[in-house]
Amino acid sequence: MQKPPNVNYSYWELEQYFKVFDLIIVGSGIVGLSTAISFKQKNRKANVLVLEKGILPSGASTKNAGFACFGSPSELLDDLKKMKSSSVWNTVEMRWKGLNLLRKRLTDKNIDYKAWGGFELFDKEEDFLFCKENLDFLNKEMQKVLGIKNTYSDVTAKNTHFKNICGVILNKYEGQINTGKMMRSLISLAGEEGILLLNGIGISSVNDTGTYVELISAPGIFKANKVVVATNGFAGELLKIHDVQPARAQVLITKPINDLPIKGTFHYQEGYYYFRNIDNRVLFGGGRNLDKETETTTKIELNDKLQKNLDHLLKTMILPGIKYEVDHRWSGIMGVGSEKKPIIEFVSKNVLAAVRMGGMGVAIGSMVGELAAKKIDNA
Repeated sequence: MQKPPNVNYSYWELEQYFKVFDLIIVGSGIVGLSTAISFKQKNRKANVLVLEKGILPSGASTKNAGFACFGSPSELLDDLKKMKSSSVWNTVEMRWKGLNLLRKRLTDKNIDYKAWGGFELFDKEEDFLFCKENLDFLNKEMQKVLGIKNTYSDVTAKNTHFKNICGVILNKYEGQINTGKMMRSLISLAGEEGILLLNGIGISSVNDTGTYVELISAPGIFKANKVVVATNGFAGELLKIHDVQPARAQVLITKPINDLPIKGTFHYQEGYYYFRNIDNRVLFGGGRNLDKETETTTKIELNDKLQKNLDHLLKTMILPGIKYEVDHRWSGIMGVGSEKKPIIEFVSKNVLAAVRMGGMGVAIGSMVGELAAKKIDNA
């Protein structure tokens, strides 16, 4: 038993927290906890530890908008121009399976799941017509890949309360959740499975000795036979990993609004903007495309330029003529790259990266955790 330097630990603490674990996961967000749960459910006797540098998950898992979405028309059509078709549809399938796993694992009640659909708004006629012309193609692909019928439809006539919008397309299979309830349920389930979770543990380096992995932190050196780094946009701080970078997202929420005419989740400009109704408030986020260089950061700060842009769109497009007050603002850190498909791969013999959710962590996170656990199990 190796004693961590300069720390006054008891025999019991060293025995329980600084032994060599079967698996340690860095990051207690959706992916980290899902990986731990999936691995533990298949390896009941395994000792599993999850380390989190914050009091709460520090990236996006408790800071996102709670969209249970898997693909808006403009985003998919744009992805098909830039990426291989097989990669695009494989990622959509992972998102769909991830949502179903999340709902099955935690139950709709515990995550406050509402199947109210996902709507994409268009402010440019040519963009709307292009997507509308491709709805039959997208619906056929969705049926082929996911086995669901008539996913997309034009519902412009039913959404006339938005200003400066020329078209609206519905994905009837999308929904929304309460992110806070989801994370509490995941943490509770992890505890029930016998998984140990430690908060306030920032890892400064990862050292794979070939026999086991050392995780260096201020409280001491944690050791494991296998390690999964599930820190998404923060992955570059610990690993030399290609094609994943942080993407900060700006968000605001209003105070409650009487008779709020919004139900469902809404996307705008290929998903760069998004809003929804939560507790009769409008939660509105996005605009990263206006200042990508500044927003490629892991700093949890507000961007005044983007917040002012959100204020403008909220007033002129989403809530025109409606009195409201902004109650709170925050930001979160996503992980993105040139591909939307997540990275689930070994970066050394005993260290696996499970990162790059592409802003779709709620949907894809549970499946990424499942696949990461299988890779560790089979290593």
